[in-house]
Amino acid sequence: MMEKNALSARPTPSQIKNSRLRSGHAEVRPTWSHAVWGGLLGLCLTLLIWAPAQWMAWAVSKVSQGQVQWLNPRGTLWSGSAQMVLSGGAGSLQPQGLPGRLQWTLFPNGAGLRLGLMADCCMRERIDLDLQLGIATFKVQSTDHVSQWPAALLTGLGAPWNTLKPEGQLQLRTEALQLQWVQGRMQMRGLAELQIKNISSALSTTKPIGSYQVALRAPPEDTALPKLTLTTLQGPLLLSGNGQWVGSRLRFTGEASAEEGHERSLNNLLNILGRRQGSRSLLTLG
Repeated sequence: MMEKNALSARPTPSQIKNSRLRSGHAEVRPTWSHAVWGGLLGLCLTLLIWAPAQWMAWAVSKVSQGQVQWLNPRGTLWSGSAQMVLSGGAGSLQPQGLPGRLQWTLFPNGAGLRLGLMADCCMRERIDLDLQLGIATFKVQSTDHVSQWPAALLTGLGAPWNTLKPEGQLQLRTEALQLQWVQGRMQMRGLAELQIKNISSALSTTKPIGSYQVALRAPPEDTALPKLTLTTLQGPLLLSGNGQWVGSRLRFTGEASAEEGHERSLNNLLNILGRRQGSRSLLTLG
């Protein structure tokens, strides 16, 4: 009998609910909107984590205006590989691909992203690029790096490279390199150097025509405006010149000439390189 009275003394579910309402604690039940928003958030996170490698290939093509293309991408946005191809842009007839595949990694780094690149054909170690995007600014900082690239890759960029058909090796070196675009104006710290070694051209019977160095640097006394110099290391084709970035454009002036005894074999090449002035070709850009 006592057990029956104890059971009847227990509050029913409706009594518990009414008690909570009287005490000011309203019962909160999950709604369909909560479930929908939770599902959408989970879907967005899943898409971001497993974003396809095609997204990276699209971004590279967009930024380079179609001159650098990553074809047949595999993997995800954060870790993948592709075949790198240089092209003259839309409608280019002679794109030139890099031997093998290019691997990349992408992950958050502070307030930006870190992009790691590795090409087995041409690089001994990975290069890391720290990317930061701000209001009207974009900054790229590179780790120190040395790599070797086939000069024939330049043929894919179109004129004048598809006419010159260069053969040889390109050695790229960076040192404390930092590039920054502020409202379309490029500023620079550090050094980017390209050595063009034992280059030859389909327009000359002289092989090789020489070795050259192109250096892009910001002098300590300058206000971070990049300066470019072209010098001849060796060879019968003599190249020299200087340039500077003004705003977003490079302005360059230089000249090309042939060593004594090589004028005839280099004549066609000199005609292509620039405007002839006697035995010299004047080089201008921008």
